[in-house]
Amino acid sequence: MEIHPYLIFEGRCEEALTYYHEAVGAEITHLMRFKDNPEQGGPCSGSPEHQDKVLHASFDIGGATVMASDGMCSGKPSFQGVSLVLTAPDGATAQRMFAALGEGGQVNMPLGKTFFASHFGMVADKFGVHWMVIVPNPL
Repeated sequence: MEIHPYLIFEGRCEEALTYYHEAVGAEITHLMRFKDNPEQGGPCSGSPEHQDKVLHASFDIGGATVMASDGMCSGKPSFQGVSLVLTAPDGATAQRMFAALGEGGQVNMPLGKTFFASHFGMVADKFGVHWMVIVPNPL
């Protein structure tokens, strides 16, 4: 059994996929648009302006799969109560990814040393997705 986060970008999914590819090296593994839905009739499928929006996508970051969609295409994504944790291999990588995720977003806790990590910080990216970037201390 596996569990994967599913992010609903409400109309900005393709922009988010490009952003995550550049910011953290995400690789898109699947992308289906509303116009490609063989069952036409779901949310946004009858709306001509939404036909090129993302019905479903998946992408990998460091071996973890994240799924995403444009959802109902409302233009109002909301990511409350959940953070994605990104474990970086070293401080330089953590700093680069944290800076990239913070561009246009909001730093909630600057990247710094803690009792449990050489680098740890919290940031909400420009889409409102909350991230924790960490380089854990060796056990």
